[in-house]
Amino acid sequence: MKVFINPGHSPNGDPDPGAVNRQADLRECDLALGVGKKVQYYLEQAGCLTKLLQSDNLMGEGVGPCVTETANDWGADLFVSIHCNASNGDARGTEVLCFAVDGAGSRLALCIDKRLAMNIQAIDRAFSNRGVKERPDLAVLRATKMPAVLIELAFIDNMEDAWLLTNYPDEFARAVACGVTDYEGI
Repeated sequence: MKVFINPGHSPNGDPDPGAVNRQADLRECDLALGVGKKVQYYLEQAGCLTKLLQSDNLMGEGVGPCVTETANDWGADLFVSIHCNASNGDARGTEVLCFAVDGAGSRLALCIDKRLAMNIQAIDRAFSNRGVKERPDLAVLRATKMPAVLIELAFIDNMEDAWLLTNYPDEFARAVACGVTDYEGI
């Protein structure tokens, strides 16, 4: 299986670091890349072929390699975009977004969501599973030719979630990789 991994936002945060938690000195682009590299490692250990690309050019609108075009041209079987959510500092938890809740992308989303909730709630019972949500407006879900998901690991602007993201990136990565291999086994 060929899995395309897209850690969200710009490499090195230029021009777009994504969400930022200034109090904890965290940027979404850095956390997504760290978890993405670990997901890549675990999937390769499981026998998957992987390609990882962090770029702010999602559909040819920016400079640098185009994420959706690269994934489509490579012939990926699955597309996994990794992000951190942000709100008002109070929201917590994980959610997995897909193009439509009745397709292959939703099955992949459900597998990953289940693993994330299980793995992270084992560390912090207050961690919320916000579930699988339909988002056909997102470029990486709309313009990819394979089942695709966008994972919001946790809320970077919530200090409890930020602590989990900082101290347990391996648990997040293992959950994502296990969700992908669970999907493969369906």
